[in-house]
Amino acid sequence: MKPLRLLRTFFAFAFAFAGAAVLAGSALAAPLKIGVVPGIFADSVELAAKEAKAQGLDVQVVEFTDWTTPNVALDAGDIDLNYYQNSNYLANAVRSKGFDFVSVQPGILSYLGLYSTRHKTLADLPDGARVAIASDPVNIGRALRLLQHAGLITLRPDTGLLGTQADIVANPKRLRFIEVEGPQLVRATQDVDLALGYPYFIIPSKAFDASKGLAYTRYEDDSWAIQFVARKDRAADPRIAQFLAVYKTSNPVRQAIQRFYLNDAGLYRLAWLPR
Repeated sequence: MKPLRLLRTFFAFAFAFAGAAVLAGSALAAPLKIGVVPGIFADSVELAAKEAKAQGLDVQVVEFTDWTTPNVALDAGDIDLNYYQNSNYLANAVRSKGFDFVSVQPGILSYLGLYSTRHKTLADLPDGARVAIASDPVNIGRALRLLQHAGLITLRPDTGLLGTQADIVANPKRLRFIEVEGPQLVRATQDVDLALGYPYFIIPSKAFDASKGLAYTRYEDDSWAIQFVARKDRAADPRIAQFLAVYKTSNPVRQAIQRFYLNDAGLYRLAWLPR
């Protein structure tokens, strides 16, 4: 090869390598976008984002107000992680929508409760009481199991996670169920005799005391913890690993979570820690 041609070839490879390095560096420097729902999930991620920033990792927190869009945005690549769904909700989303998602770390396990602003005990519920429960398939089943655990209904023995009202075999108080989108249950509680309640929505609303539930899901396993979820093809992104390490070890994050849950260990647990 002639010297001039050899020189041109060298520079071509050099420029190509430099261009690839710039692109890789730009990808690494791009903000890590995390989709959250309002409340402690957003607040704790914001705190961890500040600590990550000090380590050179830029994190952008994107808030959603429904339970559908965060997965759509993740699938489209508009965000890199979302933090709002438990493992069972995730499995149903993957099965029903075909998402290629994976959990990369468990987060907060927030216990659900049954709440009433009209009655002080479950025994006070009248016949025909109106009960508001979440409308999505996973949380319908979860609500019904909580109602069974509280002794208000009986489900068929073979009822799975996606149980429905059709699985109720005994309803001695003739409870009437109203299905409401999960984030709207706080508002609905005022209009019914009993409602499924999510402390992470109840606490910031200040509508009533989240510590005064008439029954809770404390018997459940950690599959109900909210997960950090990524697309499978992006799960090994080093920015994700860096952020999760910050989130798990941050004292300000843990303190904020404790304060948010009213210093009441009966409302939550940190699922990344051993029991």
